[in-house]
Amino acid sequence: MSDQDSAPAPAAKKLFIKTYGCQMNVYDSQRMAEAMGAEGYVLTENQSDADMVLLNTCHIREKAAEKLYSDLGRLKPLKAERPDLKIGVAGCVAQAEGGEIQRRMPIVDLVVGPQAYHRLPAMVRAGRGVDTEFPAEDKFEHLPKPAATRRAPAAFLTVQEGCDKFCAFCVVPYTRGAEVSRPVARILAEARDLVGRGVREITLLGQNVNGWHGEGPEGAEWGFGRLIRAIAEIDGLDRIRYTTSHPNDMADDLIAAHRDEPKLMPYLHLPVQSGSDRILKAMNRRHTVAQYLRLIERIREARPDIMLTSDFIVGFPGETDRDHQDTLDLVRAVNFGTAFSFKYSPRPGTPAYERPEVEGAVADARLQELQALLSSQQKAAQQGMVGRELGVLFEKPGRNPGQMVGKSDYLHAVFVEAPQAKVGDLVRVRITHSAPNSLAGVLAA
Repeated sequence: MSDQDSAPAPAAKKLFIKTYGCQMNVYDSQRMAEAMGAEGYVLTENQSDADMVLLNTCHIREKAAEKLYSDLGRLKPLKAERPDLKIGVAGCVAQAEGGEIQRRMPIVDLVVGPQAYHRLPAMVRAGRGVDTEFPAEDKFEHLPKPAATRRAPAAFLTVQEGCDKFCAFCVVPYTRGAEVSRPVARILAEARDLVGRGVREITLLGQNVNGWHGEGPEGAEWGFGRLIRAIAEIDGLDRIRYTTSHPNDMADDLIAAHRDEPKLMPYLHLPVQSGSDRILKAMNRRHTVAQYLRLIERIREARPDIMLTSDFIVGFPGETDRDHQDTLDLVRAVNFGTAFSFKYSPRPGTPAYERPEVEGAVADARLQELQALLSSQQKAAQQGMVGRELGVLFEKPGRNPGQMVGKSDYLHAVFVEAPQAKVGDLVRVRITHSAPNSLAGVLAA
């Protein structure tokens, strides 16, 4: 045996990724990890022993940049101790701040926007750089094929990026760019690959996912409902979800898919943002309360057992007490299973940024009132699950011996005593108890 044959293989380089924000960032972090895996990097959960630290940022909420710089400040001692450590910033703050990040924080080696992360390996090889362009090429086509490793039973799959809606409060069109829909063939290939690696539930992602209109195999454009039906034909895939959607893109065919396709879960996140027509117009939402309520009626006619969730912004510039009461009235009319509510966050560069803000104490009080109402609806919805039999996909062991945790058809976390079960099992569970943010049950006979 030669000295070369007996030499130990070089140790794999370690990559630590911190992901901020939405599910699309989670998906992007996974794809960046795969891209860097082709360069010899393996993921680590220990930041202190990483060869590269990547912060994948979100710019939706106020103070996102401040949070990034705070985290970078905590990395300074590690960089001083280990000058060879690579530090990268990805995502929407990277897109918005660009080279300013390196100017403010020289410890940062790499800044890459959400549309350019397929170039990350080349940037790492170069040692330093900024790439926040919106390249003409499809980044997904330039990412390496994922390794044939086993995946968790539930996975995200991005089908659409960017947004053309230009809501007055939102930075997405400026950080993610114009709407782009991935072609059908590429989506189906990625979905089949995920299922082949153990995935049983896929959540389709997009900033405006139900506005997807991709090229079909014969060159004709497909709608989102047709895409869901095609994905549902994949053997071994049991569940389909999607997020986040816009009310104006709930086409007839998509509503029909909720009626006809059993693999499409009875859960729909459909952000409305406000219950006041005056505020909706100021937000540039391009729908009215009446149109939203009629849409909800149609969806429930198609799928009576569907659970609806939404997003709300409180204290948008110009919001009055009457506007706030209108929002509460809409919440009572719809009866959401859960909802996300936030105080308005001014984002530089958006149309609403220069408008006078609602007084902070007033906005805080309105948010508390709205959240109390939404919490009562969530509690009632979860209590209504008690006694029902639901499908549950086990995703991990629970804290207690013999306990498994999974997601219900309605995306609730469910704790089940199931000593013989394993991760990836899809079982029927009779719900016996509702906790504030989860359910508990027993295996159905």
